Amino acid sequence: MSTTMAAANLEILETSLPGVLVVKPRVFADPRGFFMETYRENLLAAAGIHDHFVQDNHSHSSRGVLRGLHYQLRTPQAKLCRVATGEVLDIAVDIRLGSPTFGKWVSVLLSAENRLQLYIPKGFAHGFAVRSDTADFLYKCSDYYDPGDDRGVLWNDPEIGIDWQTPSPLLSNKDSGYLPLAQIGHDQLPRYQP
Repeated sequence: MSTTMAAANLEILETSLPGVLVVKPRVFADPRGFFMETYRENLLAAAGIHDHFVQDNHSHSSRGVLRGLHYQLRTPQAKLCRVATGEVLDIAVDIRLGSPTFGKWVSVLLSAENRLQLYIPKGFAHGFAVRSDTADFLYKCSDYYDPGDDRGVLWNDPEIGIDWQTPSPLLSNKDSGYLPLAQIGHDQLPRYQP
């Protein structure tokens, strides 16, 4: 990862997937505890994140739970993800048809200890695996959840080859039933727009 911008209260780091960014907030700590800004629109906009977030989600999960890989097509969501307690391996996969990084993935360890955040733009599938006894995973979305637009990619698609670092993941029936990326119809995938 390389630094793309530093500001008074956050640092932005690039990942191997263009547009997927790690946000490192500045933490003010003393013997009483700590304080940090977890979201500041003007600083994120200065770093190129211009999404207007309309929904906050909170997922509580136990060790080994794997959620994903999720996306919405008609109402795509950019996400800004962080962990309040515990630790997760957060994953973004580029599923935009025509993208130079189509089918590529990136992982970032998010934890209550490192306080990192992951920004995932529209057009990417998203998932995470819990590596601690429990984890509270919080994320902002740029559009509302639409149950009729809920889609996904098979979590262990061999062509994508994600290393989840989770030997026996606990999955929902929905998540274990998604198709591999190559079997999803082109009309069911987002398009790359340079």
